[in-house]
Parts: sequence; structure tokens; C-alpha cells
Amino acid sequence: MDFISLLQEWDSELLLLINGAHNPYWDTFMYAYSGKLIWIPLYAALAYVLFRNLSWKVALMCLAGVALTVALADQVGASLIRPCVERLRPTNLNNPLSEYVHVVNGYRSGSYGFPSCHAANTFGLAFFLMFLIRQKWFTWVMMAWAALTCYSRAYLGVHYPGDLLAGMLLGLCGATLVYFLLVRLGHYRRPKQFKELWVPAAACGLTVAGMLVYAAWG
Repeated sequence: MDFISLLQEWDSELLLLINGAHNPYWDTFMYAYSGKLIWIPLYAALAYVLFRNLSWKVALMCLAGVALTVALADQVGASLIRPCVERLRPTNLNNPLSEYVHVVNGYRSGSYGFPSCHAANTFGLAFFLMFLIRQKWFTWVMMAWAALTCYSRAYLGVHYPGDLLAGMLLGLCGATLVYFLLVRLGHYRRPKQFKELWVPAAACGLTVAGMLVYAAWG
């Protein structure tokens, strides 16, 4: 067996290990956590922190940087890499592995999954904020948020762990490039300390707590 085949086998085994550890409670939680609109309070809180600590022009420039990071990671992954690689999602019915994958709420997503755009987008945002703010505890909060997003995608069976790792690296590349442009072209200068970072951290925590409660009643 060549090395690539061995990696694919490990990828499949790890996917089935994560996806196989399911129950109705975590099905409900992970399905909700993987959503996009559920995180609007977090995004609004992040925008508040930027405007609270920076001039409105710089804050708008940073928001544009966030949007560019996400758009770059998403489009490179979805429009350039996926059509070339054409790796079927584990849940895709054309994938022989699909018969062993637990599907939640009939959710199978699209045809191809390499790289994961969820991973690229969330880690792109987390890395960009790490560069922008440089406060360790807040970086850990955002990294944990992005990592759990990735775990939810494997739990739902729509991405192999390798898809998620590739998406994370794509997000890192996008965030690094955009932050470099922000510093060089936008002349961004980081404040000594960002105030009220507890607001987005609390928004994230309360959203997760709400989903935990919802899963108990769902």
C-alpha cells in the first residue's frame, strides 16, 4: 500500500470513529453548531469590539479584512480546489463509505468536500483575529470555537478529518495574506490592549450554552 492510500485509510477510520460516537443529544447539538446563522451574535459582538477599540475608519478596514479572509478561503476552496480534487464527501451516496456513515437529519451536503470551507472560514477568522488582537486567552477561545466547528463537520459525516486539516491550513494562508496587506497597505497599528473582549467571548459561550439546552429539549 502506498503512502497516499495509507493516509486515506487512516482518514476514513478516524472519520468513522468520530461519526460513529453519536446519540440523539449530540446529533441535535452538532447539527445546530454547524449552522451559520446561529453565530450572528458572535459576529456582531466582534464588530462591536473593533469599533470600540479602533477609529471607525480602521474598524471598517479590519471588517473588510475579515470579509476578504473568509471570501478568499471560501472561494479558493470551493471554486478552485474542489473541482480539481473531486474528493467525494463521506455522506455522498456515490462514495462506498457512505453506507457506514451515520447521517443526521438527512443532511449530506454537496458532492465534494476537500477542502472543508467551514474549516477554512472559521479558522481563517480565528487566525485573522489572532494576528489583529494578539491576546492569548481570546485566541484560545476563537481557536476552540473553530476546532469544535471542524469536529461537528466530521461528526455529521460530511467531511473527512483530512478535509478539515486542509481547510484550516487554507484559512491560515488567507488570514496571513490579508493581515500582511492590512499592515502594509492599510498601515494598521495594533492598540496596546483591546478592551471588552469579554463581549464576543460571552456571546460565543451563551450561544453554545443555548444549543446545549436546546439539544436536551430537541
